[in-house]
Amino acid sequence: MKKSYGVNELRRMYLEFFESKGHLAMKSFSLVPHNDNSLLLINAGMAPLKPYFTGQEVPPRHRVTTCQKCVRTGDIENVGKTARHLTFFEMLGNFSFGDYFKHEAIAWSWEFLTEVLGLEKDRLYPSIYGEDDEAFDIWTKEVGVPGDRITRFYRDPETGECDNFWEHGAGPCGPCSEIYYDRGEKYGCGKPDCKVGCDCDRFMEVWNNVFTQFNGDGHGGYTELEHKNIDTGMGLERLAVVMQDVDSVFDIDTMKAIRDKVCELSGKKYHVDEMDDVSIRLITDHIRSSTFLISDGVMPSNEGRGYVLRRIIRRAAMHGRTLGIQGAFLGKIAQVVIDESKDGYPELEERKDFILKVLTQEEEKFAKTIDQGLGILADMEEHMKADGVKVLSGEDAFKLYDTYGFPVDLTAEILEEKGFTYDEAGFESCMEAQRQKARGARKETNYMGADANVYNDIDSEITTEFTGYDKLIDTAEIAFLTTSDDVVEALSDGDKGSVIVPNTPFYATMGGQQGDKGIIKTESGTFVVEDTVKVVGNRYAHVGYVSEGMIRTGEKATLSVDTKTRTNTCRNHSATHLLQKALREVLGTHVEQAGSYQDAERTRFDFSHFSAMTAEELKRVEDIVNEKINEAIEVRTDIMTVDEAKKTGAMALFGEKYGEKVRVVSMGDFSKEFCGGTHVKNTSDIKVFKILSESGVAAGVRRIEAITGDNVFAYYSNMEKELEEAAKVVKSTPANLKERLEHLMAEMKALQSENESLKSKAAKDALGDVMDQVVDVNGKLLFPGFIDGHTHFDLEVAGTVTADDFETGTRAALLGGTTLVIDYASQDKGGHTLKEGLDKWHKKADGKCSCDYSFHMSIVEWNDETEAEVQDMIDHGITSFKLYMTYPAMIVNDCDMYKILKKLGECGCFAGVHCENAGVIDALISEAKKEGRLGPENHPLVRPDTMEAEAVHRLLVIAKEANAPVMVVHLTNKKAYEEVMNARKNGQEVYAETCPQYLLFPPYCCGRFQSGKSTMFVSAGLGEHTIPIRLHNPRELLVIEFCPSAHKEDSHKTGRKTANGNTGKN
Repeated sequence: MKKSYGVNELRRMYLEFFESKGHLAMKSFSLVPHNDNSLLLINAGMAPLKPYFTGQEVPPRHRVTTCQKCVRTGDIENVGKTARHLTFFEMLGNFSFGDYFKHEAIAWSWEFLTEVLGLEKDRLYPSIYGEDDEAFDIWTKEVGVPGDRITRFYRDPETGECDNFWEHGAGPCGPCSEIYYDRGEKYGCGKPDCKVGCDCDRFMEVWNNVFTQFNGDGHGGYTELEHKNIDTGMGLERLAVVMQDVDSVFDIDTMKAIRDKVCELSGKKYHVDEMDDVSIRLITDHIRSSTFLISDGVMPSNEGRGYVLRRIIRRAAMHGRTLGIQGAFLGKIAQVVIDESKDGYPELEERKDFILKVLTQEEEKFAKTIDQGLGILADMEEHMKADGVKVLSGEDAFKLYDTYGFPVDLTAEILEEKGFTYDEAGFESCMEAQRQKARGARKETNYMGADANVYNDIDSEITTEFTGYDKLIDTAEIAFLTTSDDVVEALSDGDKGSVIVPNTPFYATMGGQQGDKGIIKTESGTFVVEDTVKVVGNRYAHVGYVSEGMIRTGEKATLSVDTKTRTNTCRNHSATHLLQKALREVLGTHVEQAGSYQDAERTRFDFSHFSAMTAEELKRVEDIVNEKINEAIEVRTDIMTVDEAKKTGAMALFGEKYGEKVRVVSMGDFSKEFCGGTHVKNTSDIKVFKILSESGVAAGVRRIEAITGDNVFAYYSNMEKELEEAAKVVKSTPANLKERLEHLMAEMKALQSENESLKSKAAKDALGDVMDQVVDVNGKLLFPGFIDGHTHFDLEVAGTVTADDFETGTRAALLGGTTLVIDYASQDKGGHTLKEGLDKWHKKADGKCSCDYSFHMSIVEWNDETEAEVQDMIDHGITSFKLYMTYPAMIVNDCDMYKILKKLGECGCFAGVHCENAGVIDALISEAKKEGRLGPENHPLVRPDTMEAEAVHRLLVIAKEANAPVMVVHLTNKKAYEEVMNARKNGQEVYAETCPQYLLFPPYCCGRFQSGKSTMFVSAGLGEHTIPIRLHNPRELLVIEFCPSAHKEDSHKTGRKTANGNTGKN
């Protein structure tokens, strides 16, 4: 028989039931996802178990049950307005990882609801996925539910979606089976056809079994999974509504207690005024969320999950003001949340003081500006009414956010109540401007690349004592925690920030030695230290991120320095002392330290000297340092006054200010220096020293970079591998490599000499006796050519292949005096890489060219692989790229055009673009073919000037947006030219090139040239030719005589002179 159970009782009953079925009852995971960047907060019962479902991690047991805390804010604007919506809820779940499946999952769900909770069987209605006959048979034949009580849900024929089939893109998926409870006609809509699936509150879903049965390809294809899983979800609050027979989740026992406290503090009654009810429900929900979020280490901030928390706290505070509550009140309500929920979450009681402190601090911070902000917003609304404006400017919305702490969502809600909205794009623009301004104002610091001023907010006498000279592990109480812009009480999983303690073994970056790395552990979390820096107030900030759990101020922590990193850094630092003394011995006492840097990888030492060191000097310095290492000198540290230190002969850094007491590091009588850093105990610990480079960094300042210890052995090991690889390339051994290379160099020089002779002879043979071929070109236009930067040899395009290959094309180039051609290597569509395209064109050209040649590159397919190759192509000498707005095999759409231009601009190169409106031109060609207009005179008619000008304009708009330079290739007409010039007048970096025929012939002029069996048609202003342009006569020099009236139909006349002086007219 059905009984009324409380929320805490229902939670216990569920977990105990599934424990009896062999499940491991696991504690709720934190609301902060662990190693899951896809989620801001845990929003479903299965979310933290994803690694078990995917096989990334091995589950502690194949059967697991949980009651998981969840937060969802996707529809936060509806919270309070309805009695259904919540931001915080608890999700009951039982999970099988490759163990039981449909039979057990369905049977146990029915058993728990009917036998444990006592729900009436005749009021329970299962649903299944329409095609899941297996589930239907289990329900009817094994459980005994009549078939007419089971609802089948099918896919939507248009969208393909179905509520009873769970899938999220490609991957594991499967059908669902839900159980609905009939709450009775009083909760219904009164319609005669009211049934399962109706939008009213009568039939409430209380259980959802997800059968992860298939692997989907994302396109409607499914294969059966070898290991099937069960993922059950049941909202605890929703189940409590059914068991307690109340109207909504805000009426169940734990929520009603919170709701009653809101009413007590406000003096309002629930269900009297609808507007009051909205605020009462909102505060009830939001304080639950806030309490649990803070408990799990989320801190109010302006980013990420911290912003979610700040937003819901301030919404609750605002609605408290609406209800007339005076003073701070959120902590009083949070106390009720803790009392009502500590049965299932004892950590709430343990962290009570911390929760209430954070909540009250945020409430007080907002209270300082809320009244003034509301007044400002009210004034803004009055101005908008007076001006007849419905949209608040982005600048005003930003002012409320930046100055008065109003989350923009809160501003939007207040405006919405009055029928206003705000300029979202304008607000984002102001936000971005603020980010840019902040970046520009940031000082150089090791703290997360952010401004170190966050440490100025710490008001305390606490300083940090360094204890790491003699130990690498220490314990301390956490004094302060910070994010990049706030001092906070806690940091949670994934949060970046810094930890400050009163004593630490971590060395902070000073004197050139870089800060230590390591781990800080508390009972509740682990913090990875990526750097340690000294900040204002003589404190050390341990900078890094929380890798697991959460850490809070006041907790005891164990601080462990990374031993290997510290050891290697000490080696490099001690070696630097030996290096400075060795330099003074070799070069002279004028050598003074001008800067230094030591980390675990290397040492860098800047010193005063006025010329580059010779190889002999470098060797002497390196030898001296290694001698002192081999002498195994004890490294001593003494603390004394500055005067006492100077009397010992210790070197001080010029211009450095020292305190009353200083540390003096001595290495026997060889080296004595003032130094606060960490060092080896004995010079032999350094092992070995190797100089990598010596260079100049400023006038009179030289720099040496060096390595020590194991890094030297690794350096020589890498060199040995590279030597072996190099020897393999030239078919030799490391021992014979020098001799082999000398032989190859001599052989290459001989071949180069022979090649130059052959090229010279080929050129002479091709040109013949130039003096016999002199042509009188007086009064005519002669084209001298030396570099042709835009050729297309052996190119398949528009269903044909260009007439010339590299053999005939370069021979023709030489005949005209061109000595270098730059051709366009082209990537093929269909997943081919740029490198494959370049290799293909090299094969076409190699061994066939009569003149020098090089390549540009055509990009026809843009994807991650192509993008990654751009820099490789540049490294191979490709400095410009070709893009097409036409031709199916080469066309690049506008989206990819933008991405490519942006990438090329970032890499310091640019693209030449063939501009035509491919779609309209194709349509015009189609019309011409249907009408039988196939002659060359129709060519310009299907390619009007406007179609090129439109494409040029579109390209220039895209290039401007991408902030990239661009070239328009083979510009053909005035309209397109004007687009280019207008862009240049507006400051855009744009270039253009054209071809001789567009300069020679007026628009729409057709010319024809005849030479033996070859014919050439020219149609100016088009960029295409019906027949190949170059005459196949390798001995012929073409001179074009331009006739100004050639565009008239009765005067298509052009002259051509061949080498023997005969003239042909046509």
